[in-house]
Amino acid sequence: MADHSNQASEGQPGFVPAALFGLCPQCGSRTLFDGVAKFAPRCRSCGLDLGQFNVGDGPAAFLTLLIGAVTLGLALWLEFSWHPPVWVHALVWIPFVAGTTIWGLRIGKAALLVTEYQRDAGEGRLKQP
Repeated sequence: MADHSNQASEGQPGFVPAALFGLCPQCGSRTLFDGVAKFAPRCRSCGLDLGQFNVGDGPAAFLTLLIGAVTLGLALWLEFSWHPPVWVHALVWIPFVAGTTIWGLRIGKAALLVTEYQRDAGEGRLKQP
């Protein structure tokens, strides 16, 4: 990976805007994603190779636990407060889980990619004597 620490940060978005809006960490264009939650192979504006970053499954595992816990708590609250029929639960929780998962994956993956870029993270390298 290239050394990004000496580059001027002009044009580079901050961590939060880049994660929320899928901005390229190098030029700030909205070119990070090529699908719902799939990274583009390259930034269409500056050509940054986005394939060099390894986000992994961290966002998915974290979101599974977080969204599951929030959904369970809210579903229990709804059930014990108003006792709605089962179809109301399906009507409420299926879109809620789908939406929060997609939104959360986009933000989580973008946040990890931006962090890797800003810290010039990469695979371990052995020093040669």
